[in-house]
Amino acid sequence: MVLTDTFHLALSAFRSNKMRSLLTLLGIIIGVMTIIAMQSLITGLRKSINEQVSSLGSSVFQVQKFPAINMGPHDHDKYRNRKDITYADALAVRERVTAAKAVGAEVWNWGAELRYKDRKTLPNIQLAGVTPEFLENNGLEIAEGRFITAEDVDLNVAVTVIGADVVDKLFPFEDPLGKDIKLMGRRFEVVGIFEKKGSAFGQSQDNRIAIPFFQFTRLYGKERSINITVQAATPALVETATEQTIGVMRTQRKVKPGIENDFEIYSNETITGFFDNITKYVRIVAIAIASISLLVAGVGIMNIMLVSVTERTREIGIRKSVGAKRSDILWQFLIEAIVLSELGGLIGIMLGLGIGKLVDALTPIPAAVPVWTVFLGLIFCSFVGLVFGVYPALKAARMDPITALRYE
Repeated sequence: MVLTDTFHLALSAFRSNKMRSLLTLLGIIIGVMTIIAMQSLITGLRKSINEQVSSLGSSVFQVQKFPAINMGPHDHDKYRNRKDITYADALAVRERVTAAKAVGAEVWNWGAELRYKDRKTLPNIQLAGVTPEFLENNGLEIAEGRFITAEDVDLNVAVTVIGADVVDKLFPFEDPLGKDIKLMGRRFEVVGIFEKKGSAFGQSQDNRIAIPFFQFTRLYGKERSINITVQAATPALVETATEQTIGVMRTQRKVKPGIENDFEIYSNETITGFFDNITKYVRIVAIAIASISLLVAGVGIMNIMLVSVTERTREIGIRKSVGAKRSDILWQFLIEAIVLSELGGLIGIMLGLGIGKLVDALTPIPAAVPVWTVFLGLIFCSFVGLVFGVYPALKAARMDPITALRYE
């Protein structure tokens, strides 16, 4: 029998028993749909995370008091009781880390309110007290004006660089450069505007301002931990710069040998590594669900193929009596099982893609389907159809043609 004829027979068998076939394929549909949907969401999220954290650059890392990833309630006291990271620590790193190109200090307040004339922002501005290295070490650019200079920091000049959201709120109809805004009752001259960055993880990156480091400590005090940003001289020297920084920090903070660091090193790999570790278990659960579904589906395919063999016993007898070989019958029913399985796989792929697109459209979570997952899903479906179609196909192929012709 020609291969195309076998495909037509398989499709006609599916059409003649639509409900039974769909119920049989439900397991394959659920399994493939789960893998495609989960993989598309995980891949999309990872791509988004890579884009967002890439602002640090491949050669930049930070030294912080707290881990970059949210910790559990039991760990909070442990990290809170650490000594604050100070400006003196940043100076020590700047002076003694020879593999570094730029070392900056920054300190944050996440609820500032700004005023200009009769307009004001909500108390949700991300305020950074910075040194000049802040711009490059955080992957930022200036759209207009200039950034904060070393002289601004050393002379404690009251200047500020503002984000696009602040411009829209306070200066909707005028140029903000040269104007004075008020922060906690103190005037700051706007000398620059950050290049627009958009949103990250559903939060605007343009709702921020930067002021000189010591202006910040003047407003909010020195009793808070700062972040130290370190840019290695080259990407190849990142590991060396990291090791040197750890050594300087341990010496500066008098951490004894054998005692763990009382600070954290944060880089792009910190976030992506944490994400990969979490999604590893999500993938395991998805594969477990898919495997169970495919196993159930395989048993269903075997049952429906056994029923099909029984219903078509006379057909098998007629075919054998006119010269069909065992291998012809075997391949006919094997291909029918594979085609049946692939139909379920295709439906599952379409539903998985649909779920990914729906989540992408309705939430900030992006979706990106790797092409290899689609091919892998189809290969698994073929494997299920092949494995669970072997027994019914062998049963059909081994039928005695005379007995089959007498079957009622």
